[in-house]
Amino acid sequence: MTTESRDIIVVGAGTAGCFAAATAAQEGMDVLVLERKTQENAGYIPCADAIKGTSTFPDVIDREYLKDESFTNQNIRRGIFGDPGSPDAVDITFHETTGAVVDRKRYGEVLIEEAERLGADIQYETVVNDVIQDDDGTVVGVKGVHAGDHREYRSDVVIDGTGALSILQEKADFSGTHFDTDVQAKQFCAAYREVLQLDEPVDYHDAIVFKPTAELGYLWYFPRTPTEINVGLGYQMTEEPVKLAEELRRDIKRRPEFRNATVKNKLGAAVPTRRPFDSAVAPGFIAAGDAAGHVNPTTGGGIPGAAKAGTWAAQQAVEAISNGDVSEPALWDYNAKVMRSFGKRFAAMDLYNIWGTAHEIDELVDIVTAMPGQQLIDALGKKGTSSFDVPLMARILLETFGHWKLLYELYHVHEQANNIKQVYNEYPSRPDDLHYWQDRRDAVYDKVYDLTGADPKY
Repeated sequence: MTTESRDIIVVGAGTAGCFAAATAAQEGMDVLVLERKTQENAGYIPCADAIKGTSTFPDVIDREYLKDESFTNQNIRRGIFGDPGSPDAVDITFHETTGAVVDRKRYGEVLIEEAERLGADIQYETVVNDVIQDDDGTVVGVKGVHAGDHREYRSDVVIDGTGALSILQEKADFSGTHFDTDVQAKQFCAAYREVLQLDEPVDYHDAIVFKPTAELGYLWYFPRTPTEINVGLGYQMTEEPVKLAEELRRDIKRRPEFRNATVKNKLGAAVPTRRPFDSAVAPGFIAAGDAAGHVNPTTGGGIPGAAKAGTWAAQQAVEAISNGDVSEPALWDYNAKVMRSFGKRFAAMDLYNIWGTAHEIDELVDIVTAMPGQQLIDALGKKGTSSFDVPLMARILLETFGHWKLLYELYHVHEQANNIKQVYNEYPSRPDDLHYWQDRRDAVYDKVYDLTGADPKY
């Protein structure tokens, strides 16, 4: 069996993996990225393609090059909830920022190029199938198959960027650590998307479109260009299974702008719709991105969180290796960075996700369409919570007549979302205090379960 040794092994060349590899290589580490796809297809990852921009990305990569190469539509100025052109649709202008839609394959290729430019090595067509651990449980590498050869890849730290339902986490023994192993199907959604080439431009080329579907899901139209649209849908896996391709095909057929459209490509995936892992570190091991639940639980958006998490994971790994200590306490600050930043926002959004699982889609649509646009954006995306003054609440009460019990619940879920953010601000600085913090966090979740009648998610 062939054995190779590096300072850091990164598994997966997605957003988290590439940012981790680029960061570690820039710091002088000997880094190898193991990617299961071919070089030609390495950037080809299931994604809805919408993104706020690169302003929040760590600057380890050339952000302008990434934007120039892969941002095909940088003019997203509004969001549409419902059918475009319908009088029932809610049209929300993005006053504070604009968004973008990317060519996800080219985006992924540029990230790989940047990681290589900064000194990381990429090995394609490598299927990682196991984790190597010392007698004390420290992760010291991974096993995989490349070109028919069974290989061992040894390292001081392994960074897991494999995505949702990680094979590395399935194989590793995390007993005796605080690594979060409470990963269940009900904490995910199934998603499927197609990229359509149209004959004529759509009227909503400056908008991202969300439409509610059965089983607590949504369908989207995200225009890469006026004539190239990413269309897809997902459903929460707490609900009854949905035949995603058939459901999407039915919607496409009834939209006149998609008549005679050509399907350029299609992909499906599982997406975490849960709070971030309570801990994503173990001795010699760090998980980042989808592999650690670093995804917005209400929208499924994960690119910015993965970029930050990958960068912070590498920085923590470099520091630990430099100090000669890759133990769980030595890697713990990575958890604190995540939880006190975007982690608290995603946890707040998770409460709204739980609230949604307790209600029918028609009720939720009535509430959503009554909420003013900026409050909806704040709650579901930017902040995880929102502000409501008295006149605004009076208007919402009027427009949601018949759903006041639901609105009452939402108001109190909103209060708990504020509370959970404060709890996450106080994430512990050392592993031994985690269980005390979890008790406080779980008390907030219990209030939401009691209020909504939702089944426990964790």
